[in-house]
Amino acid sequence: METIWGILEELDWSPLWISLKTGVTATIISFFLGIYAARRVMKAAPKKKAFIDGLLTLPMVLPPTVAGFFLLLLFSRRRPLGIFLYEKLDLKVVQTWLGCVIAATVIAFPLMYRNARAAFEQVDVNLIYAGRTLGMSELKIFWRVVVPTAGPGVTSGTILTFARALGEYGATSMLAGNIPGRTGTISQKIAMVIQDGDYLTAGVWVAVVIVIAFVVIAAMNLAAGRKMKTVKRW
Repeated sequence: METIWGILEELDWSPLWISLKTGVTATIISFFLGIYAARRVMKAAPKKKAFIDGLLTLPMVLPPTVAGFFLLLLFSRRRPLGIFLYEKLDLKVVQTWLGCVIAATVIAFPLMYRNARAAFEQVDVNLIYAGRTLGMSELKIFWRVVVPTAGPGVTSGTILTFARALGEYGATSMLAGNIPGRTGTISQKIAMVIQDGDYLTAGVWVAVVIVIAFVVIAAMNLAAGRKMKTVKRW
């Protein structure tokens, strides 16, 4: 016990703050992009919808290292986009915290998109017709009728997106690297200390991740529970 407390006192907590900062930022970006994409895809023609849906969902089924490889090719300073961002906007993506955010967003985005789209598809179309009858614009109907009605599904998607972004490892390692205090996340820290044979420190970080995961799952269950308040228990 004394050894564990000693590790806690000497522990560098920067991986936790980097992971939380990355997770929150990636979740905010994925939230708005996911809702926008879900709304646009729902209105697309069937063939176009199938193609776009597959493209947007692809990062969820690809190994994270494969997604990281493509991101590295895209944002490398030897590539047109990477050169443009660095020379014109003074933005460096590779081996920076911005790379952490981009990698986490790309990997976590499909969860937000899929949950939002599934929730929107369950909304009663009569509510939309009622909004049109009252003279509401399509944008106002979407934000004041559709999104609140699909609230539990959107909330679950947001929570799952945060959890996925928080624990992202493969793509982040490829794009942002593992620079202590800058891009070193919890997942990267665990992998690094295990390679060094420091299983006790790894265990401490694993415990931190388990606590965060439990809180995330509890929050998701509470969000889903609000929808089930009227369901009769048996």
